[in-house]
Amino acid sequence: MSFTKLKSQVMVECLNINCVSVSDPGWTSINRGVLICDECCSVHRSLGRHISIVKHLRHSGWPPALLQMVQTLASNGANSIWEHSLLDPAQVQSGRRKPNPQDKVHPTKSEFIRAKYQMLAFVHKLPCRDDDGVTTKDLSKQLHSSVRTGSLETCLRLLSLGAQANFFHPEKGTTPLHVAAKAGQILQAELLVVYGADPGAPDINGRTPMDYARQAGHMELAERLVECQYELTDRLAFYLCGRRPDHKNGHYIIPQMADRYTPNLDLSELAKAAKKKLQALNNRLFEELAMDVYDEVDRRENDAVWLTTQNHSTLVTERSAVPFLPVNPEYSATRNQGRQKLARFNAREFATLIIDILSDAKRRQQGKETSKPFDKKLPLFPDPVDPGIDDDQHDYDSVASDEDTDTHSHTVSMMQSMDSSDLSDGPITLQEYLEVKKALASSEAKVQQLMKVNNNLSEELRRLQKEVWSRYGTDSDYDNTQTVVMKPCSCGCGCSSSMGRSSEEEGGGELGEPNPSLPCTEDVILKTEQVTKNIQELLRAAQEFKHDSFVPCSEKIHSAVTEMASLFPKRPALDAVHCSLRLLASSASRLQVECRKAAPSEPGAPAVDYQLLTQQVIQCAYDIAKAAKQLVTITTREKKQ
Repeated sequence: MSFTKLKSQVMVECLNINCVSVSDPGWTSINRGVLICDECCSVHRSLGRHISIVKHLRHSGWPPALLQMVQTLASNGANSIWEHSLLDPAQVQSGRRKPNPQDKVHPTKSEFIRAKYQMLAFVHKLPCRDDDGVTTKDLSKQLHSSVRTGSLETCLRLLSLGAQANFFHPEKGTTPLHVAAKAGQILQAELLVVYGADPGAPDINGRTPMDYARQAGHMELAERLVECQYELTDRLAFYLCGRRPDHKNGHYIIPQMADRYTPNLDLSELAKAAKKKLQALNNRLFEELAMDVYDEVDRRENDAVWLTTQNHSTLVTERSAVPFLPVNPEYSATRNQGRQKLARFNAREFATLIIDILSDAKRRQQGKETSKPFDKKLPLFPDPVDPGIDDDQHDYDSVASDEDTDTHSHTVSMMQSMDSSDLSDGPITLQEYLEVKKALASSEAKVQQLMKVNNNLSEELRRLQKEVWSRYGTDSDYDNTQTVVMKPCSCGCGCSSSMGRSSEEEGGGELGEPNPSLPCTEDVILKTEQVTKNIQELLRAAQEFKHDSFVPCSEKIHSAVTEMASLFPKRPALDAVHCSLRLLASSASRLQVECRKAAPSEPGAPAVDYQLLTQQVIQCAYDIAKAAKQLVTITTREKKQ
């Protein structure tokens, strides 16, 4: 099915999803089987991949069978599964409804999306039973039987109710994926794998779903299951070099780091020490690290697509950024912190980490008698290991071979900042390894997605500043010492939005009379630079989880915004200036309100959702940056005329 045909078939469905206010939904949630628009894509991504697996329909790479599976679900009403109770007329009468397309993304649509996909508030509720395990087992048995048919929506409904994709049927001795493979149901297999089914799981006789597919003559399905089994390492390799192994001549591709990253360095001992740290991770921690890096690759790839597809006439991240991996409540706090720190790795550091993981994954697999590969959803080493080996101990050589050293020579330059104590032989945890990676080139560690926007703004300001200096010189004849007053927003939302000088100090025109004068462009640029600098400080605090810095940072931003707004007339003649000033002021006020939520709360007060709070703070900061950019652009344009 072509993408154009798909759009025409599901356009009504997209509007029913209620996260589409445009006629061209470009994104999809793979595990939910629905299409989503740009503005709601950011909300889905902020939920995390454990809730919604987001992918762009045109600009992301797609295995054909996976795309066909999503198309089939979207065309056959998968959305009704997630909105089951809302289809009841009684819900409408009770006032429970979906948001309208014109409603704001935050908080109206975002709260609805969270309720719909995270809380599963509208799915069909099963009758309560004394033993929930019986209900889950019954559902899983139904799934085991249903996957032999082509009814994807039936299986998705069962999965939404709690059926287990890896359920082992005690009487049949197989999993649902074995049944789908034997029946040649490739789309059912795709759905099961998305929900965590293990392509290498053995049946009661030790045969895998791939064996079932081959024996039944479904060779395409068998080859696809092999690809699914190596999905983690395949995607890491493709992210770096744009190639995947064909799995007929080998299962791993180990990219090489460009020589320019390590010019004229011969520090093989340090390279071995870096490898030794990774090799010292026990299997469980290595598995967690590999899966977390996989999720970070997905986040970065979606970011790249987002930047490519957005309208660059506006601030590309104004809707909502996803600057680091969202919190997964099933993981420990330590692991979640480590996952989020992956966003701070620059391109070279992240590439180095990926190559290390690919190399060690290959080495560990070759060191095991089993041929179990690395799956992205299940433990990488689920097979029983030698009983004489403790999984918490090192079960591989602690020093790399000479052959492996050449592959990893690219880690050398990043080891220079390591203290000698970091090279000890003691046990090491995942968190310690991440800290080592962070220290390898800490001077280059930057806030990536967030800081890109502000850096671009700073570059534009510098360019405009140079242009102003060359055009008007460096002398400023504008007095910006006037007092600023705050007035309620005319929209009735209660925020302070009109910033300007008081009538006593206006010095020109009667109160309420539009003032056509605009400040000197150089002054606007200088004040905007100060705003940008303070925003960068706030974003850096958000990236480093320094929530206690939110309030002082917001105060600095509000002060800088106040000074910038004081440059402009109280009643500017241009509507664009008035709107930008209103956005600037209201965003600064909202930022202060949000940041105060991070302050220590009273005993017994509800716990603060720092993930949601950080997203709201970031949104306010981008709104401020957007308004400042608009004011610079308008002022520069008007002065040139």
